[in-house]
Amino acid sequence: MLFLLLLIMWGNWTIVSEFILVSFSALPSDLQALLFLLFLTIYLVTLMGNVLIILVTTADSALRSPMYFFLRNLSFLEIGFNLVIVPKMLGTLIIQETTISFLGCATQMYFFFFFGAAECCLLATMAYDRFVAICNPLRYPVIMSRRSCAQLAAASWFSGFPVATVQTTWIFSFPFCGPNRVNHFFCDSPPVIALVCADTSLFELEALTATVLFILFPFLLILGSYIRILSTIFRMPSAEGKHKAFSTCSSHLLVVSLFYSTAILTYFRPRSSTSPESKKLLSLSYTVVTPMLNPIIYSLRNNEVKAALRRVIHRTRGPQKL
Repeated sequence: MLFLLLLIMWGNWTIVSEFILVSFSALPSDLQALLFLLFLTIYLVTLMGNVLIILVTTADSALRSPMYFFLRNLSFLEIGFNLVIVPKMLGTLIIQETTISFLGCATQMYFFFFFGAAECCLLATMAYDRFVAICNPLRYPVIMSRRSCAQLAAASWFSGFPVATVQTTWIFSFPFCGPNRVNHFFCDSPPVIALVCADTSLFELEALTATVLFILFPFLLILGSYIRILSTIFRMPSAEGKHKAFSTCSSHLLVVSLFYSTAILTYFRPRSSTSPESKKLLSLSYTVVTPMLNPIIYSLRNNEVKAALRRVIHRTRGPQKL
């Protein structure tokens, strides 16, 4: 990351030293105050919910399966994603047109790309885990061994580095000749690229390629996995078996639907059909709302997590009954 920032400082001859995050400054101040309280509440619930998932899946021996190992990694990603975006956004709701330094903007964008790409790949890994568990249960312990799970998780995390490094370095090596108002609540690439005073067509082609690789390709892998999963479930002879199999993947399927529906609407819609305000609303969905819903979905829809939570609370309180 330090090497990336040195490259930006050395290669960029911009006269812009800071950016202004426009955020929701067009809204009335009283509405901004309400949004601040709402987003602060969501932010705290997100952090507490994901920390709780991490603690429960670590402390309870019944949740040592690969599914909960990947869920724990997802919670770490969601916490990082939130820490990158939400605190600065909350600041923009208190102070009109909050400034962010040139390097601060580059840093925020870098980690936004990193956590976003890593989450896409991790969701695909979790879908593969459910595919093996349901479609090939006899070989599941062998295929999804502890070593294999660690390698898949590491690969998911590592996938964020190349896209973050290439995208951020390229964007901030462009010259910025004066306008510095980013019409967003964080340093996302489209509103920042709009301020560049150079030809960005080659970068936009590369950005589209990266978007296809790190958003659409994992989505297609997830879609293919669930087509095979549903096909296997429908062939099961007993209704109880179908219900049990579907319940193990329904939470993940719901999380994937929430994440990808908003991400695809944000990054695959034509520019002419997307206003800056509508893009802000879509961005709120996958940067603020979805990370909050993930631990809620996995807690309320998963009996094993709820039972483990009760056991952890019971051990914390002592031998008395709940």
